[in-house]
Amino acid sequence: MMTEKFEIKKLRKFMMFIMLVVITILFQILTKGVLLTPSNITKLILQNSYIIILAIGMLPVILTGNVDLSVGSSLALVSAIAGKMIIEKNLNIPVTIIACLLIGLVLGAWHGFWVSRIKVPAFIATLSGLLILRGLTISILDGNTLAPFPTAYTNIASGFLPQTSKFVGISISGWVILFIAAITIFTKFKSAKKSDKKANILYPILSMIVAFVVVFVLEKYQGIPIILIIIGLLVFIYSFILRNTTLGRSIYATGSNEEATKLSGINTKKILFLTYVNMGLLAAVSGITFSGRLGASTPTAGQGIELDAIAACYIGGASASGGIGTISGAIIGALIMGILNNGMSIMGVGTDWQQAIKGFVLLFAVAFDMLSRRKANR
Repeated sequence: MMTEKFEIKKLRKFMMFIMLVVITILFQILTKGVLLTPSNITKLILQNSYIIILAIGMLPVILTGNVDLSVGSSLALVSAIAGKMIIEKNLNIPVTIIACLLIGLVLGAWHGFWVSRIKVPAFIATLSGLLILRGLTISILDGNTLAPFPTAYTNIASGFLPQTSKFVGISISGWVILFIAAITIFTKFKSAKKSDKKANILYPILSMIVAFVVVFVLEKYQGIPIILIIIGLLVFIYSFILRNTTLGRSIYATGSNEEATKLSGINTKKILFLTYVNMGLLAAVSGITFSGRLGASTPTAGQGIELDAIAACYIGGASASGGIGTISGAIIGALIMGILNNGMSIMGVGTDWQQAIKGFVLLFAVAFDMLSRRKANR
């Protein structure tokens, strides 16, 4: 019985990764090798960077058993404010970025207040935020598009690390990144329990092989995107917080059983509030990334993107009822969504069928999660 439960948990843990590999191989064949070319891999990273950032922020919210529907509008509002400050007012870029991040924190605090203190259902509180912030965005931009952003700003989302003094096809900056990745992977492996080390001895080796291949392929085109470094830092920071800190454990506990968590002395209102503040911050980061990638601020920026961020978390194994999910799973979910979009676009599939297929993938992913959890509980 225990062995069966362990196998189910193990299957759930790796199912989405297997799904990512299968989808990648399938579209590599269907696109006749175009999907995994260096230029398209770079395009895939740049196009999905803001969705990945939103998914990283969305996961803690989902872990508490809630959701945030306002992130697409938050992204748009931050993008509009950045456009007004930089393009119209010609203000300093670092000052603008700091202002945008602070605005993101305020937006997150606004939603967190209604959800945690007033107890407005998260769906309603953030749906109203979606409408309010979209209206403010249209008002600020007066329905027009602001462009272009200066190169120093767009480089955040579209720039690359310099390719100098290549050795074995990888530049110095690439080797530095691989060195940092090796230290991170080794540290994580070293801190694992002895029993985990025996079971997972291949993980650090496979992780380093994947890291080397990705860096090598990216160096074949224009190099390593700056936004990939930012995403890597966010993944490391948030994975560490959720796995190794009291705050992270409190987030999981709140989603698993809020009443029991409250009785154990944890301030669940504070936890809920902080998850939304954090979501607002990463929505601002995503807004900066989106406008930098587009090179403009538009009233329609980020429309529907909240659904992609939520879907990425659910496809990556997060439970709809809260308490279950990982940052790595959310990243895998975002990559699955990105590869589906990119692969179908290369094949010339219409947006109507793209939406339908993504909907089926989301439905089956959540259904698999529900069925496997029921089986494990038995």
